[in-house]
Order: sequence, then C-alpha cells, then structure tokens
Amino acid sequence: MWLSVLLSTLGAACLPTDAELGRTRPQRETTTKVASSVKTTATAKPPASPKPPPPPVAPDPPLGTEFSDDFERTTVGPQWRVMSGRWHIDAGKLCVSGARNKPAWLKRRLPTNAVVEFDATSASPDGDIKAEFWGDGRSSATSVSYNNATSYLTIWGGWKNRYHVLARIDEHAKTRRELMVDATSSDFNRKPVEPNRTYRFRVERRDGKTVQWSVDGQPILTYPDAEPLVGTGHEHFGFNNWEVPVCFDNLSVKALP
Repeated sequence: MWLSVLLSTLGAACLPTDAELGRTRPQRETTTKVASSVKTTATAKPPASPKPPPPPVAPDPPLGTEFSDDFERTTVGPQWRVMSGRWHIDAGKLCVSGARNKPAWLKRRLPTNAVVEFDATSASPDGDIKAEFWGDGRSSATSVSYNNATSYLTIWGGWKNRYHVLARIDEHAKTRRELMVDATSSDFNRKPVEPNRTYRFRVERRDGKTVQWSVDGQPILTYPDAEPLVGTGHEHFGFNNWEVPVCFDNLSVKALP
C-alpha cells in the first residue's frame, strides 16, 4: 500500500507542466454577447408613375388664299384664340384694354409671304397700338417685360406715345427698328398717335425675310432679317395690347407668292 502511494507521488512530480511544455490552456469564453440592434427602415414608396404626355395639339388650318373679319357679331368667335378675357366685341369691333401682352391670335397659319391689313383706334393719348406677325399662335407674356415673343411686333406710339417700333422677338431689343415721336414734326411717321383716330395698318413680307410696315399708306419701318421667322412656330398673326383701350376692325390677310 505504502509503495503504490509513493509511486503515485513520484509520477506526479516527474510530469512536466503545461507552462514547461509551452502550452496554454484554452480560456473559457467570458465575453457577454450583446444583442445587435437591428435598424428598421420605413418601407420605401414605389416611384410615381410618369405622367402621360399631353395629347398632341392639332395645328390650325392654313390660311388658304385669304381671310377677312369685320367683327360684326356679339362674341369674339371660334376663329380666334384669346389669351386674356379682356378681349371682347364692342359695336362691331374687336376691343381690349389691360391685356398685358396676352394676344388674340388668329387660328389660321400664314405662309412665309403674306400681307396683313387692319384698322386700329386707340382711345388714349398714350397711343400704344400693338400687333404681332409670324408668331406661334399660342404664346403670351410670362413677365412684365415682353422679351420672349415669337413674332415680329409693331408698336404704334409705344411707351406713352414716345416711339414707333418694329421689333423681332424682344420689343426692348437694341436691334429693334424705331422712330422717336416728335409732336412738332411735319413728318407723318414721326407724329404721335392721335386718340380716337382710326389708322389703316399694313404689314407684309414678300421675299421671305424682309418685313415692311406702313400706316395710312405711309412707309414707317422695315426689318430685313438674316434669320427670318418662318415655318413651324412662326405662322400666326395676332392683335396685342398692354393697357390702353384699343379697338381693331376690318382685318384682311392675303397670301403672297
């Protein structure tokens, strides 16, 4: 008995330890696991369906050989696209005041070469009789300054009867043709517009690029255009107005070869 105890003791004393063998005992995992927080996100909304494109706009009919309007009726009528409710018929004339450059467009497409004639009367000493030629037939002013027209513009006695102007696209452009009004001048084309006087206007283009304007048979201004307004977007005639009361009558539009 005593011999087996002795042998057991001696055997334990002779065995090398883990440290002597260069071994390390595995450590018990004591790290406490922390539950990860899961971020929740709101369900994303599906992308909105694209809006369908607007239906194509049917073009207005062509002028044909000619068109005339004496406005002898009670309403403006279906031949006109008015961009303001200020336009109305009064005593057989198309009248307006305060339209703020929102025209009444004729729903006929002009050819490149045409002649437009009409009567116009301003009831104001400020004059300011305005019309548009070879525009898009749908546009109107989007701000106080009308610098984004689509047409040539004639302004008889504009800026409180200070200028007669023939402009392209921008009535304030430095390239506009103008005559300064002079109340003392003996020249018809420099006189101010007389209130309640009816004038006969004529605007024509014969060579595809030069716009000519006359009033009561007197040449006023000419605009030769190196990049003429022609084709789609430049095929309509319209009356226009800023503030003063003006009436138009006896319109005649004719195609030219």
